[in-house]
Amino acid sequence: MTEKTVAFHTLGCKVNHYETEAMWQVFKGDNYERVTFNDNADVFVINTCTVTNTGDKKSRQVIRRAIRQNPDAVICVTGCYAQTSPKEIEAIPGVDIIIGTADRDMLLDYVNQYHEERAPINGVKNIMKKRTYEEMDVPYFTDRTRATLKIQEGCNNFCTFCIIPWARGLLRSRDPEMVVSQAAQLVEQGYKEIVLTGIHTGGYGEDLKDYNLAQLLRDLEAVEGLNRLRISSIEASQLTDEVMNVIKSSNKIVRHLHIPIQSGSDTVLKRMRRKYTMEFFEKRILELKEMMPNIAITSDVIVGFPGETEEEFMETYDFIKKHHFSELHVFPYSIRTGTPAARMTDQIDDDTKNERVNRLINLSDELATAYAERFRDDVLEVIPEETKDGKLIGHSDNYLKVAIDGDESLVGEIIKVKVTQPGYPVSVGEVVKVLEKPMVKQYEYLERQLNL
Repeated sequence: MTEKTVAFHTLGCKVNHYETEAMWQVFKGDNYERVTFNDNADVFVINTCTVTNTGDKKSRQVIRRAIRQNPDAVICVTGCYAQTSPKEIEAIPGVDIIIGTADRDMLLDYVNQYHEERAPINGVKNIMKKRTYEEMDVPYFTDRTRATLKIQEGCNNFCTFCIIPWARGLLRSRDPEMVVSQAAQLVEQGYKEIVLTGIHTGGYGEDLKDYNLAQLLRDLEAVEGLNRLRISSIEASQLTDEVMNVIKSSNKIVRHLHIPIQSGSDTVLKRMRRKYTMEFFEKRILELKEMMPNIAITSDVIVGFPGETEEEFMETYDFIKKHHFSELHVFPYSIRTGTPAARMTDQIDDDTKNERVNRLINLSDELATAYAERFRDDVLEVIPEETKDGKLIGHSDNYLKVAIDGDESLVGEIIKVKVTQPGYPVSVGEVVKVLEKPMVKQYEYLERQLNL
């Protein structure tokens, strides 16, 4: 019997990567072998992104490449671009199956149906009618060192620059028992750190009765064997007093929060339809730094939003500098067709946007370097994630990227590392102590001793 093969290509965010792993589990259950996207697979799954017009374009390029390289394969397109623009994808000759951001568990059924009927299938449904979270189990990850745990789907914010609510639907929280159960399962698989993720992660629980994000964090705190808990992203408005108290008393939540600021100007935030003021944002940052000295606060910034004046941009620049953010993801505002901001008449020219982006990136580099310097000669706990140029590379709890000399067997383990050369984007350190060896390696050692 010939082996059935499937290949995946994922564009976009952490959530898409999580969902690709979940779809792989479905194919794996039907005895498919996973191959790379450059192989001649029987089935190709392209998990698309639509956060910008460029995301759409990249998605189309990958779809066409798969069709060109493998005209006999079944080509499946899923994800956000498939959800918002199924007709555009249908118009690409060679696409066989389209599903959006729901019903991914039906993908294999559609593949089997296509084999029988040889007729294109469009399984995209109205995502705005979806009211429940779609369970997609991921017991482990192909990338073994960091476990991502998806806790919610969708977003109710409708920021003026963002298409995502139309791609993902309204906010739906995952059943807390399922979240805690999967967390325990991931710890059993040997993961030391779990990253909570979602489309609007901090919104978890807003649609649940008598349960919220703070309670979920408390329940995850009780998962035995879990060393680190990281929230992939949380809005300032979702840092409630209760959540702040949980962070303060937690032994597992790491010294790192990613809090998207988008702009440091109240007038721009109002045009963006963001749900916080800079006064509130500043209050929360100061409280966090008091609770967790040396906390890393990273952020997303959109530069050149329609109507942004030099004064408004400088409000953003000065706020970020004043509060010593440890790293920024800087994006020039990009027109996203279908959003209110795309229809605003006072668009900023590309030269101005690029010049402002460069100023903020330079500031980010300065702040990141200064943040790393604080930890010179300090000992941090690092989990190596990969080997690169003969070095092990991993992150500390406060999100410093550190390179060390060490054996590949240390990947995924918690190691005490002294920072000898702080820097950005990578600091250099030396191993002081390995905190624990995994059970698997202990068994291997015993087997060798007993000559089993």
